[in-house]
Amino acid sequence: MDKKSHQQRAEAGLKTRREVLGAAYVDKATAAVDDFNREFTELLNTYCWNDIWNRPGLDRKTRSMLNLAMLSALGKEHELKLHLNGALNNGLTKDQIKEVLLQVAIYCGVPAAVVSFRCAREVFKERGV
Repeated sequence: MDKKSHQQRAEAGLKTRREVLGAAYVDKATAAVDDFNREFTELLNTYCWNDIWNRPGLDRKTRSMLNLAMLSALGKEHELKLHLNGALNNGLTKDQIKEVLLQVAIYCGVPAAVVSFRCAREVFKERGV
């Protein structure tokens, strides 16, 4: 990893976050930052969205597939819907998302996949996919 300053890393992470999750979502989340969650938001932008998402080892589509599987396994519906949108923004097709969720059914269990397929259908409907 290069020797970017903390501020440069935070800005690069925010840029990536906007590209993956969409400007509208990130603008809304940023508007809700206050003294209580400011440091957490900085951590997200710097470490998650820059130091991990901007690493050269995996492309964004692959990172999105991993996130869909992990969030499905954890049962984190809100974050799953957010990252379903991100996966579409990163170029995953509906069929590729379906394949990830079928993999979830086998390795994480049918109940996890039921929730994940429901979330995906809701996001597809909202996005007109």
